[in-house]
Amino acid sequence: MKNFNIYLTGVGGQGIGLLSEILLRAADKAGYPVKGTDTHGLAQRGGIVASRIRIGDKVHSPLIPEGEADLVVALERHEALRGMNLALRDGGTLVYYDAVWQPLPVRLGLSDEISENLIRQECRKRKITGIKVFHENLSDARMQNIALLRVIHQNKLIPELTAEHYRASMEDLMEGTMLQKNLEFFSAPATE
Repeated sequence: MKNFNIYLTGVGGQGIGLLSEILLRAADKAGYPVKGTDTHGLAQRGGIVASRIRIGDKVHSPLIPEGEADLVVALERHEALRGMNLALRDGGTLVYYDAVWQPLPVRLGLSDEISENLIRQECRKRKITGIKVFHENLSDARMQNIALLRVIHQNKLIPELTAEHYRASMEDLMEGTMLQKNLEFFSAPATE
């Protein structure tokens, strides 16, 4: 596989770590060399969480040079814009869950909340494919990461990875009711 770089970002508590580990294991199960690293910061206090995954035969480090990610996956709108500006190459793909956890400057009235329109404008300027994900009636908010995984799979955003690779990775990392609910949601039709 040609090298493929993925930058994931969100706010502590949103499940970026689990999503990152699913993607990492899926690439491994597909037989590709893969490297990953996480930055947790103040994750338990609502701080930024970022993960980097690099897949391919010529990957020697998990660190992605600035502006060289092929795919940015974000679990929060402010983080979507930040991740896109920091890591995503022009012409890449942004997949984000449309949740808003207002950063302190927004709460204090020192800066504006990032709008969907601003993200669309930035995507157009840089020829980025932007995919917004949101489920009005998600049965469990902790499944937002699986909502993104489902969109990544359905749109074949990571070359060569299949539903079987993702499912096997989820089975490695979850069990019981949690596994069953997430597998059912992952396998649901795209129209849901």
